[in-house]
Amino acid sequence: MAAKLTRFSKLLITFLILAAIFFGVRYLLQNTQLGKDLKSQAEKLEGEAKTSDGKPVSSTTGGKRDPNTLRVQLVTWGGYAPGLYFNEGAAANTRSRYYKEYGFNVEFIVVNDLMTALNSWMAGEYDIMVQTADAFPLYTGPKDINEFAPKAIMQVDWSRGGDAIIVKRGIKNVNDLRGKRIAVAVPSPAQTLLNSSLEAAGLKYSDVTVIKTSDNLKAAELFRSNDIDAAVVWSPDDLLATRDVPGSKILLTTREQSHIIADIMFASQETINNKREMIQGFYEGWMKGLAEINANKTNREKAAKYLSELNGLTVDDALAMMDNVYWTSHGDNLNFFGLNPEYRGMKGEDLYSKMAKKFIETGDLDGAVPPFRTIMYTGAIQSADANLKGPAFAAEGGKTFKPATESEKKAPAIASKPISINFESGKFNLTENAKTIIDLQFADVARTFANVKVRVEGNTDNVGSRKMNMVLSQKRAQSVADYLRTEYSMDVNRFVIIGNGPDKPVSGCESNATEDCKAKNRRTEFVLIGSE
Repeated sequence: MAAKLTRFSKLLITFLILAAIFFGVRYLLQNTQLGKDLKSQAEKLEGEAKTSDGKPVSSTTGGKRDPNTLRVQLVTWGGYAPGLYFNEGAAANTRSRYYKEYGFNVEFIVVNDLMTALNSWMAGEYDIMVQTADAFPLYTGPKDINEFAPKAIMQVDWSRGGDAIIVKRGIKNVNDLRGKRIAVAVPSPAQTLLNSSLEAAGLKYSDVTVIKTSDNLKAAELFRSNDIDAAVVWSPDDLLATRDVPGSKILLTTREQSHIIADIMFASQETINNKREMIQGFYEGWMKGLAEINANKTNREKAAKYLSELNGLTVDDALAMMDNVYWTSHGDNLNFFGLNPEYRGMKGEDLYSKMAKKFIETGDLDGAVPPFRTIMYTGAIQSADANLKGPAFAAEGGKTFKPATESEKKAPAIASKPISINFESGKFNLTENAKTIIDLQFADVARTFANVKVRVEGNTDNVGSRKMNMVLSQKRAQSVADYLRTEYSMDVNRFVIIGNGPDKPVSGCESNATEDCKAKNRRTEFVLIGSE
């Protein structure tokens, strides 16, 4: 007959079983791949932010928006790395510095279809959206969108190589685009890049045939056909498409035209009213993240990791995307939104107002848009000003150029724009009328193409001696350059000064036979060239 177990024996056996289970599970977690996977998943779940009822946070949890979460729409672009870095990824989570330092959550979501994103924004699914300053009139103009009172709240970046114009064989500069067929995404910043490039060559949008596409990827595809002479595309399609088409090349990118495509973020007035402190924290945290990314390579690689995860890219691809933008600092935002009265460069108001007029001309807008001062909210920028001091938050300085070389006097043009500037006979001082002409016809071009040199060529008719006209044309060109330097704070070495005298008359006016031809020959030529 079997002996009965005592109460103590039963307790001991139970303890041994529990101990075996405990140490077995411990071994499993610490020494097997399954254990590591389970542990990683647990840490991930623990890091997720929670709503007030304890559920993982999403701005649409249970079909309702979490009031403590900013939901931000993005597109596939390298400009958003600072925010992802500061947020420790795209998802709302308690590791986020926004959560730790400001007490709210941020959720980033990529939606590349801007019309879908816009409709979702109007339906209240997003607090903040992205766009470019030049295309913002397409949001503030139409009544059905404007009734939501969209307000620009911050500048994120300048495109620096992310946008490009590619051309077929035989097109050497922008001037050669006259009469050509160009694939362009409409409406989009591609129109702005093309329009400003044509302006630099003295051309109009109507001087080319625009083949409208739905997006820049389609424009790159059309470029590979025989019916298209040029296209406005994104990187890396500029490289890929030109490799596929023999004899083609990249004509220019936003590395040269450095101040034309400015990414901004905007929110509705209602969101600003309801989440003012969150928007202020969002801006300040973004600027802190930017400064830290710029401070060392490790932080930059961390930002690239989050960017790659969000967009389904490799880290190397994410780093390449980041290299095609210049992230705008707090100082740059002060400049962009007109809060620094000493800044003479390209501002948001300049881009917005200029393209609003162009969109009306192209039929993309039906009428006038609200003034820029009424569609921007600078409260976040101003509230953060006291906390964002020092070199890490300073504005980008102007490019420093080397003195002009002999080769630059004959360097091929990116674009060339002749302008008639009237001087008093035999004199080289600028009149007030001449200054106004420079302001209206070339100053914006020079500010937009801020990373390239400007060759200023003075030309005369044949009245008087050649020697006198050579000296006079040189002095007149120098006067124009001096005005641009002092009025718009441009580097003195940016200008290459040439006096052609009567040696380069306009085609058809070589003999200066008529007063009209003489007037055409008395011109100043502005030539954009790449710096050495």
